[in-house]
Amino acid sequence: IGQPLSLLLKNSTLVSRLTLYDIAHTPGVAADLSHIETRANVKGYLGPEQLPDCLKGCDVVVIPAGVPRKPGMTRDDLFNTNATIVATLAAACAQHCPEAMICVIANPVNSTIPITSEVFKKHGVYNPSKIFGVTTLDIVRANTFVAELKNLDPARVNVPVIGGHAGKTIIPLISQCTPKVDFPQDQLTTLTGRIQEAGTEVVKAKAGAGSATLSMAYAGARFVFSLVDAMNGKEGVVECSFVKSQETDCTYFSTPLLLGKKGIEKNLGIGKVSSFEEKMI
Repeated sequence: IGQPLSLLLKNSTLVSRLTLYDIAHTPGVAADLSHIETRANVKGYLGPEQLPDCLKGCDVVVIPAGVPRKPGMTRDDLFNTNATIVATLAAACAQHCPEAMICVIANPVNSTIPITSEVFKKHGVYNPSKIFGVTTLDIVRANTFVAELKNLDPARVNVPVIGGHAGKTIIPLISQCTPKVDFPQDQLTTLTGRIQEAGTEVVKAKAGAGSATLSMAYAGARFVFSLVDAMNGKEGVVECSFVKSQETDCTYFSTPLLLGKKGIEKNLGIGKVSSFEEKMI
């Protein structure tokens, strides 16, 4: 995800400085990106000793690190490897850019967000308004699939997706879709299942060559651009994200959020849902 995501970020006028970090071949990717005729200044950092320099002065940190799924794996199977990677990166962020917005893409997001939060607490710099689990791909997929079924322009469709970012925790609120759409129950059940298992659809189609990287990079960029717009003072920016929440009995839960200069301005909650959606919740 990192390479296509960095290309999308480099392509944006919102980004003034783009620093890339990995444990392999980052300087080459940075050199390649740096030739693109947009304002973002690009620099690559390689290995743990360069991580502090990479993070110093960052306003937003995006963490797509970790291993992807292979056929037959669930997102939870990634836990041991990715949890360690995310915890290490979160600790570095807590030390070197404690005020930054932290956007975690690394799966399982349902677990990597609690881990990131605990690491920030341990360092005494925890601010729940600034730690986001990026679930945007679920919304992007829901918009696309609804648009296909109803012959609409997907750019004009908006389906809130709440809950978590894996299997049955992914809850598309099709009853809240704009524009309003209606589906018979059997079609609604199939559509909901497809949104929940869309990641697995890609894992299977790639047959061992990884998971969703291009659509995830797009979704990650969409979330980052919304967040930066809000940080720059744009009003009325709403995105769903998996965050610390009082909306349900779950400690963390994804709902539509009003974003602002300091991160989450207001949690907009679940809103009115259908009985089918209520059951899933």
